[in-house]
Amino acid sequence: MIITNVRPWGTDAVDLLIENGRIAASTPHVSIPAAQTTAPADRDVVDGRGRLVVPSFSDVHVHLDSTRIGLPFRPHTGAPGVWGMMLNDRNNWRTAEIGIEKRVAGTLERMIARGTTRVRSYAQVDVDCKLQRFDAVMAAKQKFAGQADVQVMTFPQAGILREEGTVELLEESLKQGADVMGGIDPSQLDRDPARHLDIVFGLAEKYQVEIDIHLHEPGELGVFSTELVLERIRALGMQGKVTLSHAYDLGSVSEAVSRRLIEQFAELDVAMATVAPPATTQLSLLALTEAGVRVGLGEDGQRDYWSPYGNCDMLDRTWQLAFTNDFRRDEQIEHALAVATMGGASVMSPEAPRLRGILDRPGVSVGDRADLLLVDGETVTSAVMDRGNDRTVLHDGRVVAEGLHVVSA
Repeated sequence: MIITNVRPWGTDAVDLLIENGRIAASTPHVSIPAAQTTAPADRDVVDGRGRLVVPSFSDVHVHLDSTRIGLPFRPHTGAPGVWGMMLNDRNNWRTAEIGIEKRVAGTLERMIARGTTRVRSYAQVDVDCKLQRFDAVMAAKQKFAGQADVQVMTFPQAGILREEGTVELLEESLKQGADVMGGIDPSQLDRDPARHLDIVFGLAEKYQVEIDIHLHEPGELGVFSTELVLERIRALGMQGKVTLSHAYDLGSVSEAVSRRLIEQFAELDVAMATVAPPATTQLSLLALTEAGVRVGLGEDGQRDYWSPYGNCDMLDRTWQLAFTNDFRRDEQIEHALAVATMGGASVMSPEAPRLRGILDRPGVSVGDRADLLLVDGETVTSAVMDRGNDRTVLHDGRVVAEGLHVVSA
């Protein structure tokens, strides 16, 4: 494939040669009248029309199994707190206007159409739904295997210890191919952090999968749980295998504690996934990147029983990440997009380029995998502000979406 007249990260226009799913060459674009344009018969040609080209998005924190995308809005009925919200979801997900399998597949398709080709999705496993929701996410992963790389996390949204039989269901999902083992608020929800984390790390070790832990816990309690996680990473040699999601409040205790946590995350290669919350008590995104910590972005819920937010568009969530971090300078807003694209890619795969600093713009160089988004915009900042719809999405060197519609499935 040849992609003509595109501007990598907003720089000068080039033509990209794509071979074997990777960018094989990048040459300056020379304008040629359309009537004089020829291309080798064995090459597909994509007209970039002067659009930006950036890496495609990586949504590393999404709950596909609770989606209501495509359904009518409904009054928000969730009670405060993780347990109350979970019960609201549990009481309503079966009675949605269409079945779970169709909802999950439709939401993933909409995400791909808008430029997301890497996804880490939670799939709730508990004694109420058993593996029904997990199965729906696994089916969507299979359906769109040619359009996106999807990791499925078996996730104990209701805790591991509160309901008997949960551990056995989690293990069964791992036997059936879950890619990631999930954990959640080991101190606040299950109230037995040592046992909770022993189960999470034990199952991850047994089935040789990575770990992703939801952490909503406040202040010193969150730091306490985090330190227990770090102890286990060291003891078990699981460096590079653990992600902390949310961790809203780890920056609230003191500057010294924040600095120590960031240093340990870098030392043990702990990744972080943010959903761009309004919280001002998070660890600094810029400090995490400068320390070499892998950070990715996700949309979290998709208009579900937890909240009405989420629309499958990671360009919108990139705007939110920049806004909640009070980013104004171009290099800061471009960094938000780098986190939303290659930052997340590095969370999902050790082979992906890591962000080397807040000015690093990887993912569109010769040798990089051709997972790309062509989008209209004068600059990267304007693209994040305007969030245009003139988009072409490539996955593994093939066009998979055009104009907000998936073109092959």
